[in-house]
Amino acid sequence: MDLLYPDRAALILEADKMVLSFDFEGSLDPEDHLDGLQAKARQDQAVVCKHWLRGLCKKGDMCEFLHEYDLSRMPICFFFTKYGECSNADCVYRHISMEENVKDCAWFDRGFCKHGGQCRNKHNKKIACENYLVGFCPEGPSCKFGQ
Repeated sequence: MDLLYPDRAALILEADKMVLSFDFEGSLDPEDHLDGLQAKARQDQAVVCKHWLRGLCKKGDMCEFLHEYDLSRMPICFFFTKYGECSNADCVYRHISMEENVKDCAWFDRGFCKHGGQCRNKHNKKIACENYLVGFCPEGPSCKFGQ
């Protein structure tokens, strides 16, 4: 028995029965907030879920991939990438060549890539901007020539 709080058991029982409510709760709808977040997340998703395409995605709304049929966002076909051809006539995946799939090398674009010719990314050679070489290019970073 607690000598400092003799009615402690009664207080605990009363606290369990209390329900707090606030005057602004009626205007809040947690579903609206979640739908907005999920819609934003859907826009950011770049690739269609390959498991969803086969009806096997277990994550549902929590999946980080897109759950809608969009040809421009389909995953890349593994067989076409690996072997250069796909024998499945009904293949829904994108068939793009390795040259199209390679990204530009950010280091080379800045001026130097330590990997040189062995780099797995694309090295695009740019023609030097004559204005920049003289001292100032009025087009700045939007110039089509290299700076």
